[in-house]
Amino acid sequence: MIPTVQASFLRTLLYTSLAMLAFAANSVLCRAALGQSLIDASSFTVIRISSGAAALWLICKISGSHREPLSINWRSALMLFLYAVTFSFAYITLETGTGALILFGLVQLIMISAGLRQGQRPNGWA
Repeated sequence: MIPTVQASFLRTLLYTSLAMLAFAANSVLCRAALGQSLIDASSFTVIRISSGAAALWLICKISGSHREPLSINWRSALMLFLYAVTFSFAYITLETGTGALILFGLVQLIMISAGLRQGQRPNGWA
């Protein structure tokens, strides 16, 4: 492989590994909190969404990004909220394997479908 292709491949491998690790950690944390009834699903969802917003705000502050969003995408915000709520309540009753299968499979399917719908096409390791 030429160096730029190899670097691109390694970067893709690293980012994919980090994303999969984050998905797995998400499942473990949800299961730990909700599976043992340490917190109710509604409170867990509020904390989850709030901490995510705080983390994004902190990332913007640290990176020096002061740009205001062009517009607020309420549909995307609603879909994220629905995802968080449904999984918070589902983790109370779902088995671990079933939850992981749905989380990994369905989320990946939705992300790939959305990209294809927007005209993006798979292009190898780039």
